[in-house]
Amino acid sequence: MINDLKKDGETRMQKSLESLEQGFAKVRTGRAHPSMLNSVMVPYYGSDVPLNQVASVGLDDSRTLLVQPFEKNMVSAVDKAIRESDLGLNPISADVIRVPLPALTEETRRDMQKLARSEAENAKVAIRNIRRDVLGDIKDLLKEKEISEDDERRAGDDIQKLTDKYVAEVDKRLADKEAELMQV
Repeated sequence: MINDLKKDGETRMQKSLESLEQGFAKVRTGRAHPSMLNSVMVPYYGSDVPLNQVASVGLDDSRTLLVQPFEKNMVSAVDKAIRESDLGLNPISADVIRVPLPALTEETRRDMQKLARSEAENAKVAIRNIRRDVLGDIKDLLKEKEISEDDERRAGDDIQKLTDKYVAEVDKRLADKEAELMQV
């Protein structure tokens, strides 16, 4: 019973790390990366779909993304969707769409760092909330006399160690992202 709760907690903490990585993908560094456009939604036959379902996204060079819509009539819709996204990008359209990334200024880098720290803090809060939930479930088992107080204490220590491990992993990934942001 306790082991199931621990496994569930660890699975949920792992998902928090995956969510953090998705959040970090939105934080723009100086280099182009196809995942930057993952959040862009394009209108396609009456419904919004992710960009990668209507176009292939690749690299033209280290500072330029190359977007090739699967259908020629989608070029203007994809262009408009990229412009209207909150990424601050200005695509250039022809048969394919080139998305040059402007060089990051020191101020922009600082703003991106703040955004990365915010994403990391959200992940830490999520991990701590998972810890709280699992500890609450363990306390419920203790109240129902399904486990002993020693089991409860040991499980609490294990959950805390797990939480510390994942919070340290968030800090490590944040440090990596900040170093990547500050590279010129």
